Amino acid sequence: MAGLDVVALVTDQPPSPLPAVPGRARHRTPLLTHATAAGLTGRERLTGVSLRHRDGRTTTLPCDTVVFTGDWIPDHELARRGGATRDPGTRGPAYDASYRTRATGVFAVGNLLHAVESAGTAAAEGRAVAAPVLRHLAADPWPTGRPALAVDAPLEWIAPNLVALDGSRPLHDRFTLRTGRRLLRPFLVVGQDGHLLHRERLLLPAGPNRSFRLRCDWLDRVDPHGGTVRITVH
Repeated sequence: MAGLDVVALVTDQPPSPLPAVPGRARHRTPLLTHATAAGLTGRERLTGVSLRHRDGRTTTLPCDTVVFTGDWIPDHELARRGGATRDPGTRGPAYDASYRTRATGVFAVGNLLHAVESAGTAAAEGRAVAAPVLRHLAADPWPTGRPALAVDAPLEWIAPNLVALDGSRPLHDRFTLRTGRRLLRPFLVVGQDGHLLHRERLLLPAGPNRSFRLRCDWLDRVDPHGGTVRITVH
């Protein structure tokens, strides 16, 4: 924001385990982790923000401007008003690997679906949805009865979150997931109605507010008439 000097960024998340880039530390805005905004100080105008730290300490950060942000929310206004079934994890419309929602003839891509990804990802989804749209316009039947995909804590969501029963695969043959806390080389287990479908150890850590991927080569083992497919961390 023009004309403002940022004195700190505040988050309740733990510090990042990634090392700092050499030579940049003196130019970085201070990042205060394990802290939450507990109150605003000042009378006629703002003079500071009271912070509560995880260890119980309270401090006041002098400032005259505060910008609040939160978890990314999908741009789902039209889908919500249109009555589209939404996924409880992403809070965007439920959809399959061909970007088909549960509403006949309604496709969804980009930041409508889940927490924001890169512009390149949104563009790739826009290109990928063209073929399913053309098939639909050529009288390809709209699928029904697709099993849902869901996650257990600490995972927060998975996308796509409906199983396409026509063999469609997610973008780059990978599902996208988010976690609510840092996971060190997580071991992911995919199951349906008590049956093991897939196990996968990720080679890198996964952390909050960053997407990570899950292979999709187990989709042909999903029972099309079965219950929800669940992804858990072990």
